[in-house]
Amino acid sequence: MTEEARATWLYAVTTATRDAGGGTPPGLTGVAGEPVRLVENAGLAAVVGSVPLADFGEEPLRAHLEDLPWLERAARAHHRVIGRAAGYGQVIPLRFATIYHDDGRVRTMLRERRDDLTDTLARVAGRTEWGVKAYVDPRAFLPDPGDEEGSGGDTPGTAYLLRRRAQRDDKETAHLRATERAEEIHTALTALAAASAAHPPQDARLAAYEGWMVLNNSYLVPDDRTEQFTAAVTELGERYPDVDLELSGPWPPYSFTAPPEREEAS
Repeated sequence: MTEEARATWLYAVTTATRDAGGGTPPGLTGVAGEPVRLVENAGLAAVVGSVPLADFGEEPLRAHLEDLPWLERAARAHHRVIGRAAGYGQVIPLRFATIYHDDGRVRTMLRERRDDLTDTLARVAGRTEWGVKAYVDPRAFLPDPGDEEGSGGDTPGTAYLLRRRAQRDDKETAHLRATERAEEIHTALTALAAASAAHPPQDARLAAYEGWMVLNNSYLVPDDRTEQFTAAVTELGERYPDVDLELSGPWPPYSFTAPPEREEAS
């Protein structure tokens, strides 16, 4: 019977090699239900799994990425492996669908990028990623009612245009005020973090929130400042009751590493 062709799916790079007492949790499986293992070289280890090309080659993978239920299941499995691997040592999380032709190519990548990967691991060592989102109700930041709509002598058409202009100006003012509040929060949190990364606001239809998301940032926090950082988020939420703060984490440092580029498997 012909053995099924496979490629190597990468989850993370770590210094936790078997010789150093590291490894992967027994029984851990990946995106294809495959056993997760280590590929080692140059003092580093890649957390990988062997996936069938029939499902994970270029063309079938492109089709899978259009299948939202499949994509959600696979993404959860990918991040589950990274999270479990992080319990065994510092990791560089690799982006979803980082695929190499075989283990030999992975070993070559570890050797060729050893200095860059080692520097990245050192930069995030002893630090963990935390996410902070801030939501506001735009009405809380509207300016006080004034007399911008004009005088009683305006014609109906002029009065309508003045009202529309006032509404537009009020919305711009509210957004500016909310953004300034978000900057105050960001400045306070940055003082406790080793680095920060800003992300675009999530689509309200997909993330199911109302109002405006005015902050969607990640913070790389030294582990000895974790309690101080999480307490600061709570205190800022109490200081600014017109802002709803959402804290998530701890996470592996997804936002603070530059993973290797995906290699097409064929």
